Order: sequence, then C-alpha cells, then structure tokens
Amino acid sequence: VNRSHILPCVASQKRWESLERLGLSRAQSLRMHGSSSSEEGLKRVSSAPQLGDQDKGSLLKRKLSVSDIESYVVDSGSSKYKKQGWFLNYYFKSVPKDLLDANDLECSLCMRLFYEPVTTPCGHTFCKNCLERCLDHTPQCPLCKESLREYLACRKYIVTNVLDVLIKQLFSQEYEDRTKTHLEENRELSDLTKNVPIFVCTMAYPTVPCPLHVFEPRYRLMIRRCMDTGTRQFGMCISDAQKGFADYGCMLIVRSVHFLPDGRSVVDTIGGKRFRVLSRAMKDGYNTADIEHLEDTRVEDREELEKLQELHDAVYEQAQVWFQNLKIRFHNQILQHFGPMPEREPDIQATPNGPACCWWLLAVLPIDPRYQLSVLSMTSLKDRLVKIQHILTYLQSIPNN
Repeated sequence: VNRSHILPCVASQKRWESLERLGLSRAQSLRMHGSSSSEEGLKRVSSAPQLGDQDKGSLLKRKLSVSDIESYVVDSGSSKYKKQGWFLNYYFKSVPKDLLDANDLECSLCMRLFYEPVTTPCGHTFCKNCLERCLDHTPQCPLCKESLREYLACRKYIVTNVLDVLIKQLFSQEYEDRTKTHLEENRELSDLTKNVPIFVCTMAYPTVPCPLHVFEPRYRLMIRRCMDTGTRQFGMCISDAQKGFADYGCMLIVRSVHFLPDGRSVVDTIGGKRFRVLSRAMKDGYNTADIEHLEDTRVEDREELEKLQELHDAVYEQAQVWFQNLKIRFHNQILQHFGPMPEREPDIQATPNGPACCWWLLAVLPIDPRYQLSVLSMTSLKDRLVKIQHILTYLQSIPNN
C-alpha cells in the first residue's frame, strides 16, 4: 500500500470532523443565545453567518472553509482574482437559499450591504467610505478600538476580494440595489449649482492659486467626496457672523491632494467661477449652498470698449510700478505665494471673469476682506478697475516708511 495516498485522506477526514464540530458548537451557541422572538426585528451585525440548526451549521461551515479557498487560489495578480471568482461561483452554487441572508453581510457602520468592503489589520470589515469617515475623526478601529495609525498612514484601502465576489455572486439583486443607491448619492454630490460644498475660510479669486491645509474631519470628508465624484470643485467663502458665510464666493478647482500620515492633507487649488449664494444648508457637518454663477456684463459699444481698454492699460501700468517699488521682502513674499503678475491680455473680455491681473492684484493688495468681497461680487469690469485704481493711488501716496 502506498502510504503517500493514505496520509492525506486521514488528514482530510480529521479536518472535516474538526470543522463539523466547530459548526455544531456555533449552531448550538446561536440557538441558546440568539433565537429569542423579541430580537427578530433587530439587524444582525456579526462576522459569522447566522445558522439555524446543526446540519445547516456544519454544511455552511464546510462551504465557507477558508482553508479550501486558500489551498485552491495559489496564483497571483489578476489571474488569482479570476480563479477565485470562478471558484466561489462554482462552490456556492449548491448552497440552499435558506442558509443565505444578506443581513449577515451588512456593514456595522451604515447598516447596509457591504459596498467596496475593506478589512482592517485587526480583522474587521467595513464599507470603504464608512471606514474613511471614521478615520477622519480618530485613527482607531470603530469596533475594537485598536490603533490604525499605520494603516491610515499607508492608505492602502484594498477591497476584500473574496467578500466582494461572494456578495456579487450570491446577492446579485441586493448588490445591484446597493450600487444604484451609491451612484445616486454620488450624482447628488456632483451638481455644481445645487448643494455645493462650501469651505468657510478665506477669500479666493478666479485664476489665483489657493493652497489649503485640511485637518478638520468635516472638510476631510468634503475634499474626499469632491475627488471621488470627479467634480474636483467646491466653493470658498469667508465667514459671516449672522449668516454663517458670505453671500458671494469663488469656486476652487483641486489640482492635487497630498495626504499626510495622520490623515491631514495639503490641497493645491486654483480659483474658478464666482458665485452668489441663493440658499444655505448643512450636510454631514459641512456647509452647502444652492448658487448661481456670476459673469461680467459684456460691453458691446465700440466707443465704450475703447475707453474700457484705456482704463485697463492705465491700471495695469500703475500696478506694475507699485509692485516694482515694493520692498524686496514683500516683493518676494508675493512671488512665493501668488507667483508673478499675469501678463497683459489682448482681449479683456475673453473670459466671464475678466482679466486675470485684476484678481491677482485683489489677492495681493493689503485691504480688508470685506472690501475685497465687494469687488469680487461686481459684474462690471469698469467698476472693478476703478476700485483697484483707487486702492493703488492710495497706497502709492503713503511714504515708504
């Protein structure tokens, strides 16, 4: 007799007997502690399937044997996941429907079917978005409170493929409904006129860079949603004591996000369209608003356009003189934070916001934010140029000392 054929069979038999005893003990425990009629309406949050009797317990435990799956899946890369998906589909095809319950695959944070499930180093599984929101507040596992600082620093939120495939294969209809809900939520966040996220912080201007250091949990969530939905935009307003934030602001376009190990981020943005606030609201801790975009009123009359061009050229030259005469320390600070003064534009009405030099000057001139806000809200290029001209004249009249 070839002993090489006998030993694996004995080992396999012992393994199945061990699994069967484990399934029986689990089923008995559940019958003793979890089958009261008063708890039938409660949603179950458990890492183990809810079993009905001993036979079901041992059968399902055999079907879900991790050692079987791991012994089969030995390839790496995409081929591993293809084989794993095929194997799960084949392996679970014969499982009776009454043994399966979508409630056993719910996220313990949102109480919905797992969507993009990720598993922490401590062994707990959550929806990716749910886990990220929790880590915005504290770098600990929401269930066992184990530290996840290293996990957060790496930001390797890899979807748990076995669980993801299992859900898609066994609960295809529930997964389809869950995906539809997720897409609808993202679609609501993608509208750039309704419920636009508002960052209440500082003044922002079209075409002017605005770097941000994001550390508050509500704004960490807001920035992540802007990136996930693909809009990469949010509104910036200054605060208002009565209304919460000002009636006018500027959209910021995210150019890049650099995440720090502790969850904070440095966000590089640049100003986009101006807007006026129509209504205010809140969503998950941060402000939102329904807005309408502002555009400069075009000048069609040729004579008026020539006068406007002359005014623009005069203000541009005056600004160049003021900037060149600044003390070297202030001059270098402006160059470092805002870059050089934009070049003169051949068509001053080419964009809805007018020449970029106006917004650059408004950002660097040492004036009160409320005054800056009044200029930001103007839709007349002529009025804006006159305001800037008055400011430059006043600053040039002050002695250097």
